[in-house]
Amino acid sequence: MSCAFSVSDPHPARLPEREDKRTFLQKLAEFIHPGPDSTDELIETLAEAEENHIIGAESRAMLEGVIRMADMTAGDVMVPATRMDLVNIDEPFDVLLYGVIDTAHSRFPVYQNERENIIGVLLAKDLLKLQRAPELNIRALLRPAVFVPESKGLNDLLREFQSNRNHQAIVIDEFGRVAGLITIEDVLEQIVGEIEDEFDIAEDEGDIYGLADRSYRVSGDTIIERVEAAFDVKLSSTDPEDEFDTIGGLIAHEMGHVPKRGERHAMAGLNFVVLHTKGGAVKWFKVSPVTDAAS
Repeated sequence: MSCAFSVSDPHPARLPEREDKRTFLQKLAEFIHPGPDSTDELIETLAEAEENHIIGAESRAMLEGVIRMADMTAGDVMVPATRMDLVNIDEPFDVLLYGVIDTAHSRFPVYQNERENIIGVLLAKDLLKLQRAPELNIRALLRPAVFVPESKGLNDLLREFQSNRNHQAIVIDEFGRVAGLITIEDVLEQIVGEIEDEFDIAEDEGDIYGLADRSYRVSGDTIIERVEAAFDVKLSSTDPEDEFDTIGGLIAHEMGHVPKRGERHAMAGLNFVVLHTKGGAVKWFKVSPVTDAAS
């Protein structure tokens, strides 16, 4: 009996020793390599985790986006008021409809008299209701507009978008003027990068093709010679010494900055509208003759 006790007696004493040893190693590791004390250090830690194959490159990029977004506001990512596509409720229906089709957005802020006077939001799909009930007034189709200040944090805005199911907001500056527009897509792109919507075209569907409204979708990486042949035009840089291979590179150079969705540029009798960008390059343009766009 005593022999059995003497054999088993040392084991209970060893358990605390092992626990203490693990705790000591943990403390030692924290002392040698303390946790990040700032956002920059946390991002560096994520980079190290990727290098050590703990997380993948896409996961690291998304986590970095979440971290950086915590310090961003609506004013940082909004589409400026000068580039907002608005609908004038007093325009003839045909003109209004052409604008909706031409810009290819799913929802539009609507104003009356002046652009600062936003009276609601029009969903493009709601225009289909007029086919069944022509007696309806456009005003009856409007949905309430949501207004947020420029200083609104993106984290808070994303929660509001999710809770109230409004995926678009008008951004107001400190003086109460319309500063821009922000959508849930703009916020999410800070985490996951550019998001292709229902109007974006798969990369394997060709580089130039016609649309129902007699305009064309043109891939940004289409070689310039192919665009020239398709539209029977001559495209060249304003600086004869500059040479470009793709239409996206040429347009970006002529605009003098990285193009953003919704921006327009006219060249050689053609109107180029940026439909989608990714990684700082234009993926798709909408192209139509300048005379048609003006009319």
